[in-house]
Amino acid sequence: MAKIDAFFQLMHDHKASDLHLVSGQQPAIRIRGDLERIKYDVLNNDTLKVLLYEITPEHKIKQFEETGDVDFAYEIPNLARYRANYFQQKYGIAAVFREIPQKISTCADLGMPSVVSKLALLPRGLVLVTGPTGSGKSTTLAAIVDEANRLRKDHIITIEDPIEFVHKSKSCIVNHREVGIHTKSFSAALRGALREDPDIILVGEMRDLETTALAIEAASTGHLVFATVHTTSAVKTVDRVVEIFPESEQLQIRSTLADGLRAVLSQVIFKRVDDSRMDSNGRCVALEILIANSAVRNLIREQKTYQIPSMMQAGKKYGMQMLDDAIMDLYNRGWVSGEDAYLKSNEKGRFRPLLKYPPTDFTEA
Repeated sequence: MAKIDAFFQLMHDHKASDLHLVSGQQPAIRIRGDLERIKYDVLNNDTLKVLLYEITPEHKIKQFEETGDVDFAYEIPNLARYRANYFQQKYGIAAVFREIPQKISTCADLGMPSVVSKLALLPRGLVLVTGPTGSGKSTTLAAIVDEANRLRKDHIITIEDPIEFVHKSKSCIVNHREVGIHTKSFSAALRGALREDPDIILVGEMRDLETTALAIEAASTGHLVFATVHTTSAVKTVDRVVEIFPESEQLQIRSTLADGLRAVLSQVIFKRVDDSRMDSNGRCVALEILIANSAVRNLIREQKTYQIPSMMQAGKKYGMQMLDDAIMDLYNRGWVSGEDAYLKSNEKGRFRPLLKYPPTDFTEA
């Protein structure tokens, strides 16, 4: 047992989502969205480096010492997996660990609308899950892939950096590939996946032009592709995907994306305020859902993505919903505070009446 495992056990016992170990500071864990210090000595650089290197693969140590940053996964059997990130900062080494539960929550467990689980049964196309870092994108994707794993008889390939949720093959064959260990890059793995008889491909992140182009191509050639993008709304996601391409290619990629896109889920995570109905870590998610029906696809082709929100308002029968509507629903259930709802909403004016003391924000003027 590594010495650092005691921190992970403490983190698990307190249902914390993250562990922060920083040279020059006491350790801290994030509980229900807030960082709380652990009663422990201030960590110095040399002590922390020994603690961290004990669980770090040799090639990852080499990479870290060459670049100052590294990502990898660490697993404690019968406890959990952890996504690790090491980085150098002013006072020495630092690390952040995110707990990845061994038990994969279902869409129902997460309180997702029924249309989300139906995405697992799509025959082909591109499904994008978006949101800021730490908003639960990986958890949502894991639930959808688990649904496919239980209900389909297909081949699922995941390409991640690092591997997060581990799916045991059920009705499907599931193969996990980690960038840097099992493949050189997302794009190399995607190119190879097209020759590996896949039905479903999960791309951990569409982070560059080549990966994005290959993901769209795979979705357009009969595969079901799930991927994440760091954007804050469905409309911005479509625009971001198009804008990553050179201007000369954007007209063509709009058409290809319109043909292949099936859905965009854009999510924001909240700290729950009701102690009686908390989930495992006291968090809940508001989802914006865009279903790419024929009308939405035409708007993408015609460069009229600014009209998509009105299409979403009218498309509730397809399972579409705006982010602010989802946030208001969480507020009305008593799950989130008015202050949190206001801060994370798009239309601030709609949520100002919920606040006893509305803030004065000149950026909203």
